Amino acid sequence: MAEFPKIDVKYLKEAFKEPLNFWGMAGFAVAAAYVQDVTPLAAALAVETAYLVTVPATSLYRRLVDRREKQRLNKLREQQREAQIKGFDPREREAVEYLRWMKNQIYSNYKKFTGTKQIPSNIQSLDQRWEDFVDLLDVYRRRKQHLRSINRQAVQNQLVQAERSVEASRDDREKRIQQSNVEILRRRVAAFKDIERSVKLVEGQLQSIENFFGLVNDQVVTLPTPERVSSLDFEQLSDSIAMTKQMLEETSDTFAALDTHNRDIGNYELLLSNSSSSK
Repeated sequence: MAEFPKIDVKYLKEAFKEPLNFWGMAGFAVAAAYVQDVTPLAAALAVETAYLVTVPATSLYRRLVDRREKQRLNKLREQQREAQIKGFDPREREAVEYLRWMKNQIYSNYKKFTGTKQIPSNIQSLDQRWEDFVDLLDVYRRRKQHLRSINRQAVQNQLVQAERSVEASRDDREKRIQQSNVEILRRRVAAFKDIERSVKLVEGQLQSIENFFGLVNDQVVTLPTPERVSSLDFEQLSDSIAMTKQMLEETSDTFAALDTHNRDIGNYELLLSNSSSSK
């Protein structure tokens, strides 16, 4: 007994929604209405069954669906990134657009000076490096704003008060409670320093990306040989960005945990924006 090919529901749904399928069924319906007979409808059911059993199972159709889905996700990601960039201040948008312009110039100059239409994959990786620049710039600006908005002096004052309370404790239980608060506040102060270091590190990474684009552009314009451009260490920049992002995730987890704790115990003054200093 013949076995039906295995059908993935995702591809089955896509095949059903195809305009060709829709208009094909509509054609059978029009024919049935015209001849006033159900025979075209029976034929339509047989054709539709055969279509839905065979087409979604073919590798060619699946590749087509996967390619369309990839294009849809890429378009969505581009729209989200452009919306993200619109939220930047004018100076930040200028930096992003300048780097985008330089990237396009590199591609254009490479094709012009080499006489080739295909850009090597390592140079084309500048697309991803530009996206990394946008992501890191977004983190950089938000962390700087976050640091400016935190009432850091309130944390320092509470730490001094908590340390005094430990010394003035009347029994061990009270001392343990106050000591716990001291440790949390010390971790908060340390977190501030971690965030400050991360901001400086991201700033250096952003400059590194900009300088690398400039270096690639210089090599493409002078272009002694295509191999000279290809010999640039694209992987080193990629690894550096990956390490920076990992560090940001680690400090983000630490800072978020401390913020959550202060909300839980009601220390909302540690989270309040200092409007006078942030303006």
